[in-house]
Amino acid sequence: MDINQQKEQFSITYIRAVAAVAGYSLYRPEVDDDSVDLGIAARGNFGRVRSPRLELQLKSSSRDIIDDNVIRYPLKLKNYDDLRMIDFATPRILVVMIMPDNIEDWLQQSQQELCMRYCGYWISLQGMPETRNATTVTISIPRTSVFTAAALTSIMQGIGQGVEP
Repeated sequence: MDINQQKEQFSITYIRAVAAVAGYSLYRPEVDDDSVDLGIAARGNFGRVRSPRLELQLKSSSRDIIDDNVIRYPLKLKNYDDLRMIDFATPRILVVMIMPDNIEDWLQQSQQELCMRYCGYWISLQGMPETRNATTVTISIPRTSVFTAAALTSIMQGIGQGVEP
């Protein structure tokens, strides 16, 4: 497995762990041709929407894209255009997983704990403007937008009430 495949699998594992703690299930499209790597599904009545769903585009990088307040991620134009649309049946977000440069530092394990380093940050690009950029658009994600079980629960409850993330 090459390093990009390892990063992808690590990112998926992070999302799986967050969704498991929040109590949601995952689904994975067989083909990622619409900028959707994973979907998250809830079960039950959440208000206006029964069994809400959320779709995710996953990306990963090392810490060199972090400054004091934001993550600056250069997103491919195709993904940007796919994620900024406003007419999806299922809301979509971008999750950027930040991990150490050295693969040996991604995971620390003992008999007491399993620690994945570092974390994912999320943002909705829905409604973002068109761009004249030809290849990438640099996305700024606030460092306060950590993709945690509590954040996911809040997003899913919002979707259940008819509020886009």
